[in-house]
Amino acid sequence: MGTHDTLSSVRHVIALDVGGTGMKAALAGAGGELLHQARRPTGRERGPDAVVAGILDFAAELRARGEKLFGESAVAAGVAVPGIVDEKHGVAAYAANLGWRDVPLRRLLAERLGGVPVALGHDVRTGGLAEGRVGAGQGADRFLFVPLGTGIAGAIGIDGRVEAGAHGFAGEIGHVVVRPGGSACPCGQHGCLERYASAAAVSEAWAAACGDPKADAADCAKAVASGDPNAVRIWQGAVDALADGLVTALTLLDPRTLIIGGGLAEAGEVLFAPLRDAVRARVTFQKLPSLVPAALGDTAGCLGAGLLAWDLLDHTDRTEVTP
Repeated sequence: MGTHDTLSSVRHVIALDVGGTGMKAALAGAGGELLHQARRPTGRERGPDAVVAGILDFAAELRARGEKLFGESAVAAGVAVPGIVDEKHGVAAYAANLGWRDVPLRRLLAERLGGVPVALGHDVRTGGLAEGRVGAGQGADRFLFVPLGTGIAGAIGIDGRVEAGAHGFAGEIGHVVVRPGGSACPCGQHGCLERYASAAAVSEAWAAACGDPKADAADCAKAVASGDPNAVRIWQGAVDALADGLVTALTLLDPRTLIIGGGLAEAGEVLFAPLRDAVRARVTFQKLPSLVPAALGDTAGCLGAGLLAWDLLDHTDRTEVTP
């Protein structure tokens, strides 16, 4: 994309979404729109220091790209990272899949980017922020975002913000015990929700049941659709566990919207039809929230990182008015 006069001097922020294997980045405009996107491998096999260096280099390249495209530097940056994140102090405290501990990422990025304000966010909470503001939860004052992937995480949205909690653990619904005395979880408990209803748990159960080690949750969903009794049993087990966890959450949080994302949600109505029934069957006095699929896919983290960056700046400081 060349430089166009029409794009000269466009206020924008840098948005970075750091995953275990890949990094997604964007330059985001004042309405949250992604004006330029880029990707590259995280390179975790080179060790935590190299990963951090790669993030800083990528951010610096994005800054230079913004100057070239839009005639000015980014006014802020937002970055979403996995693991345990101290958002208040801007520290990436721990991520098993990246091997880092206590990385002062906000300070390092601010230094590298010439002192612009930098926001650091947890990947799932940041994706949840985007789903709540510009995705499936748009307009909901209270929502719960639950991505069903390798594990199960969650983001609690209240009035356009996502709750981090006192220690950064708010929303960790995957470690609510739904089957007391059940399967051991790496977290140290037994019977955690993510041992039964994550995409990884369904993949594992289906691979064992059908004897194909390569079979995954998507294959299980296809078999459910064709009426395979083994697949139906495994799928219903996951749906029941998920409904138990979600009803616990909605009893505590009373959200208006439940947004389900991640790999398992890609099964569409094969998941949502029985899940709505299972949640409905369990509620007594609780009000049923609307239960909807996530809308933003793998751009949620990037969009959310952009929103975090704009939030750092005074809202009156934007040149465009967000609708």
